[in-house]
Amino acid sequence: MTAIEVGIVNYPKVMQSSLYGLEELFLLANQLGEQHELQQHFSVSLFDLASVEQSLTGLGRGKSVSSLQIVIIPPSVDGDYYLSPEQDLQDWILKQHASGAVMCSACAGAFVLAATGLLNNRPATTHWGLAAGFENQFPAVKLDINKILINEGDIITAAGLMSWIDLGLELVAQFMNPSIMRQLGKILIVDTGMREQRYYQSFTPRMDHGDQAVLKAQHHLQQNFHKPVKVSALSRLSILTERTFLRRFVKATGFKPIQYLQRLRIQKACNMIESSNDTFESISFSVGYEDASAFRKTFLKIVGLTPRDFKRRFSAH
Repeated sequence: MTAIEVGIVNYPKVMQSSLYGLEELFLLANQLGEQHELQQHFSVSLFDLASVEQSLTGLGRGKSVSSLQIVIIPPSVDGDYYLSPEQDLQDWILKQHASGAVMCSACAGAFVLAATGLLNNRPATTHWGLAAGFENQFPAVKLDINKILINEGDIITAAGLMSWIDLGLELVAQFMNPSIMRQLGKILIVDTGMREQRYYQSFTPRMDHGDQAVLKAQHHLQQNFHKPVKVSALSRLSILTERTFLRRFVKATGFKPIQYLQRLRIQKACNMIESSNDTFESISFSVGYEDASAFRKTFLKIVGLTPRDFKRRFSAH
């Protein structure tokens, strides 16, 4: 039997269910592999900060730097350690990567991985709710929060708190067998088909940027999203020239005013689709679109699902 050595980082305030959930996911994969007489099996080790330091100095009895094939940095559910991981952990991650290990992160784990510089100028994902902070801290990373998982070969990043399941399934497919991954998904009752994080996103605009003129415009849009809106009117409301208003609005929110309004309307429509039996034509009109067909195209472009598919996936009705 050939062992696939996996190291999972048990850093402070890590999501404990992801640590042991991943361990058990690989254990189930091993059981399926044995049934199919495969020669590979996963061997999982947990690395806390003490064992990371021992591994760096060669004093530990755990896996050596060169023996791991997969390193996983799980999500965090509390605290802010992931925002400034200590240098020993960063050095250990860099050495693992240099020795050929596939580096993986889920949710806030992407912050730890990005701190090493390994994600610079490369696509990556993290939880959509952490996107603004991530972009501020790591502007060199090509963040794509629409994706649940991005596999770059030597680096795999996954998005949400529970994306460690998607990550684990991806690793089973890559290192063991895709058919084992699909069978494992059936046992776990987990969707192994293609999904995107944008299906689950809510538009939560930034309001803590400190630009009072832009904030005034945001409040106006929040109350009048269903009405026609012109940039010139927003700039007058903010007592700024149109050019200055546009520059400051984009800097504060990350969106142009029209893009911001589109996402605001889409979010309102999503809420209505989930909570009512109103037709999409009626919903389109109520959020400010007279042309339901045009709004349907905008909805698909931003959400990644048609209104009907969104309703099937998320509506309680």
